[in-house]
Amino acid sequence: MADVPAVSVVIPLYNKGPYIARALNSVLAQTFQDFEVIVVDDGSTDDGAAVVRGFDDPRIRLIQQENQGVSAARNRGIEAARAELVAFLDADDEWLAGHLEVLLRLRDKYPEAGAYGTAYLVKRKDSKACVAAFSDDIPRKPWEGLLPSYFKAAAFGDPPISASTVAIPKSVLTEMAGFATEAWWGEDTDLWGRIALKYPIAFSWDGMGIYHTEASNRACNRTEPVEENIFVRTAKEALEAGEIPDAMQADLREYVAKKQIETAWFNIRAKRADLARTVLKKCVTRELIRKKYWALFWAYVPSSAYELASTTRQISMDILYRAQEDYTNIRKPRKI
Repeated sequence: MADVPAVSVVIPLYNKGPYIARALNSVLAQTFQDFEVIVVDDGSTDDGAAVVRGFDDPRIRLIQQENQGVSAARNRGIEAARAELVAFLDADDEWLAGHLEVLLRLRDKYPEAGAYGTAYLVKRKDSKACVAAFSDDIPRKPWEGLLPSYFKAAAFGDPPISASTVAIPKSVLTEMAGFATEAWWGEDTDLWGRIALKYPIAFSWDGMGIYHTEASNRACNRTEPVEENIFVRTAKEALEAGEIPDAMQADLREYVAKKQIETAWFNIRAKRADLARTVLKKCVTRELIRKKYWALFWAYVPSSAYELASTTRQISMDILYRAQEDYTNIRKPRKI
């Protein structure tokens, strides 16, 4: 059909009124313009939906539903998508102008891939955006191609793809049954992991997005206990069933260990040190031993001591970021 766009952009929206215009403007500013945008408002109580309606562009569609969670919102957008390639963007993040162009280029070069991702910048409070701390297992820029090992890259650095810098063929999304709706945390990396168990993952340093950690109402900032990361269960079942190639097993096990350590930290922050200790006792790792035992140490420290240390560290990090920003500004050449 002539009116079918080359790519569908799915944006889940829940109480992100202050940021959704920035996200939409970054899509409309793309160098590649053959797209549709599907914003799924998941029962917001702020003015986010009204902001979306204020955009006078027929390529933008707004779908509203009762609050069911981010996975249900993304899955609703996938169902409504008309293109075979579906790109994702969170409502409080944004893209640089060439992002979609790079994703389409990756799709054309590597049709066998199950997902296409770009590098991204991380924006923290009161600091400029910096490139994420990717693993050295990803070849250095300007490389792009199929990742040598998705799980190794994800185990030893920031995730090589994120919910705001990835595009996935709709056929693959259908095969994977979309995002898991039973988890409030890790539902995105669970899908990337399930895809990586079956398909190669394509990556490029070009066409970055910006991940805004300073935005409010982010799911990762919730302090609720988590018994087990959803992908850990998936990976263990696949390993026990003998479905994982020998060459992938070591990297997958280290990635599972990383997810268990992250789960322990979630529980420590949620004042459930007992859950943190339980998770860490199941954690088997060769490469992440220090991180495992550092988390285990704090799992035996009183919550009040952890909160004091965490607050002190955050203040120190804020001072460091501001100092780096000031130093960068001082070094900038002045216009005459």
